Amino acid sequence: MTRSLFLPLREENLTTLGIYYHWKSGLVTIRSGREWDRGIDWSKYGRDFTYEHPLTTEAIYLGHEESLQLFAKYGLRGYLEDVIDLIRDGQHQGIECFYNRKGEVRFISHMHSNGLGINNGYHAIRAGGIRRHEPEKEELDVIIDGLNLARAMSFKNAAALVPFGGSKITVQCESVKLDDLYTIAFLAFCLDKTRSVTGPDMGFSPGLADVMKEYGYSVNIAGGFKSKLGPTGKPTAYGVYLGLKEAVRFRHGTSDLTGKTIVVQGVGAVGYPLVETYLMQEEVRVFCADIHPEPVEELVSQFSGKVERIHPGDVLTKEADFFLPCAVGGILDEQAIRKLKYSIVMGAANNQLKATNPDEEMRLARLLHQRGILFQVDWIHNAGGVIAGMEGYMYGEKASMENIFAQVEKACKLGTRENLAGAREAGTTPTERAYRYYSKRVFRREGYSTERGHD
Repeated sequence: MTRSLFLPLREENLTTLGIYYHWKSGLVTIRSGREWDRGIDWSKYGRDFTYEHPLTTEAIYLGHEESLQLFAKYGLRGYLEDVIDLIRDGQHQGIECFYNRKGEVRFISHMHSNGLGINNGYHAIRAGGIRRHEPEKEELDVIIDGLNLARAMSFKNAAALVPFGGSKITVQCESVKLDDLYTIAFLAFCLDKTRSVTGPDMGFSPGLADVMKEYGYSVNIAGGFKSKLGPTGKPTAYGVYLGLKEAVRFRHGTSDLTGKTIVVQGVGAVGYPLVETYLMQEEVRVFCADIHPEPVEELVSQFSGKVERIHPGDVLTKEADFFLPCAVGGILDEQAIRKLKYSIVMGAANNQLKATNPDEEMRLARLLHQRGILFQVDWIHNAGGVIAGMEGYMYGEKASMENIFAQVEKACKLGTRENLAGAREAGTTPTERAYRYYSKRVFRREGYSTERGHD
């Protein structure tokens, strides 16, 4: 933990850090403090205390200048400025950090926007998944990942008509077992305190949501195995499938996929049902790649002659009609784009373009466009998961898969159709058109601008 926001917290026996940015005024404020005792039994959260209760008689609160001095003391002032620059570049509201010394749990809420979540009648004002990273991973990379995903969630929620702003939770810790109530309750406490609603993402089992609800730790989490709706991979896959069909219709005048070749990168929670349930309805040939060979082998065995395996390292150079990235994000930089031999890229992965802000995303999208590759930013068509999560969160036992799939069709199918047509009419890329159109909802203003300090 040499370059970490949590180092001063650990050394000074502090628990929390907040970095906040107001994009209209350009004001940055920082605060840190000690808000709970070391001996808190987090497994009793929700029964003996809530996130609103005082948890120490030795509270400490450091203001902006004191917090800056704290980071300077540990030689981290430059690192702190690097993080602030990332927050500014993406026009994020900031980040909030919570540190649990006992389990060495480093929780960060990456907050992009609350514009859609204010006065909505729910506890949560932001929505986005919770993702675990290994403790040794470079923290700045974790923050970049979290901020990118938070920004995407703001726009995804706007496109999907979900009444919440955007956020992403990242947690650096060892793998969390489902009987580790101490750690799970601490995560629930942090989740509630940040007024976020989330769902298990990479590194966390859907069982995390089941445990939080079963023990009364938090209801602000969706997508458990035991929930009425179950995991959200299939609705996400459905939206991607509909988006692909719309892209094909836009490019070729018909949505018929007969005879097409498709590369799917990643056959996990979304990629697997995308192939099994949707693409196998079509007369297509699918090439699957995954760092875990088992699900690929299952699909090859189940659909002999229609599904083939390829090496994960070949996905960027394979010659095929369509490329569907459904694994990690950040795979398409300038070098990768020059290698592509596809006519359409339309996958489920978040943040497929390797960028830290919308301007860079739009630049890379223009490079794809110049190469004749049809592409739109992923949050237009991969919103099925958040739609399913919000259906469960807002309607509980009255939640309906019928409602989810109807909303997925509206947001992902019709949203893609409108976005592609709107981009053509405006003479711009679908990614740029999407940012400019939906920024009116996210930021409550006309158009997307990188100018700071202006409404």
